[in-house]
Amino acid sequence: MSKIGKLPISIPAGATVNVEGRHVTAVGPKGTLTQKLPRGIEVEVKDGIVNVTTKGKNKTNMSNHGTIRALINNNIIGVTTGWSKQLELVGTGFRAEVVGSTLTLTVGFSHTVKIEAPEGISFKVEKTFVTVEGASREVVGQIASEIRAVRPPEPYKGKGIKYVDEVIRRKAGKAAAKTTGAA
Repeated sequence: MSKIGKLPISIPAGATVNVEGRHVTAVGPKGTLTQKLPRGIEVEVKDGIVNVTTKGKNKTNMSNHGTIRALINNNIIGVTTGWSKQLELVGTGFRAEVVGSTLTLTVGFSHTVKIEAPEGISFKVEKTFVTVEGASREVVGQIASEIRAVRPPEPYKGKGIKYVDEVIRRKAGKAAAKTTGAA
């Protein structure tokens, strides 16, 4: 049995969880999220606690047990407090601005790059930091990944778009290699 899958999920105040057929819906102040259940997984809501169980002991059901529990937990957290990812623009002249639901990036190209926010996602810009916020952890992570992919950090000077908690492994470069070379 999955160590994560057997843990109960408590429903915080202000959120509700409904099970309708093969769908689990979490509703809260930040929005509504739905998770489809695979065959062999059952969800029960009782007294403010959500329990995820498996029907059988086959490999597929056991593999999905912890995953589905984690996804439902992420949805409950998302509709109550929300998820956010913060990125940093590192480089001279690199900047970002938000107009409506469009993020415009100026990151060293001859043109600006525009990224549209899907429904439920918002952007915030403070100096060189871009924050992506929303209820769905999956969508927040995907949009943050697409922003980072516009100009990934390079290993020599560290210029580019990186996550705030990301550590860039730096390389020495030609000048350092020349001084440490054999005589």
